[in-house]
Amino acid sequence: MAATGELIRLVNYIDDIATTLRRISASIPMMEADERKRLADAMRVVSANFSGVLSQLEKGAQ
Repeated sequence: MAATGELIRLVNYIDDIATTLRRISASIPMMEADERKRLADAMRVVSANFSGVLSQLEKGAQ
């Protein structure tokens, strides 16, 4: 099945997220404790959204 332009765009967003996570991982050793905490707090909020979208994708496939 051929991928639509929208699907390709969405997959590219996921690739960007993966790249960003690699950059974050590489930066952690250089961060101060308060910076790590603030970043972790921000990521927790996104994590809930990520889980919700993943759940929607899985339900839509059934």
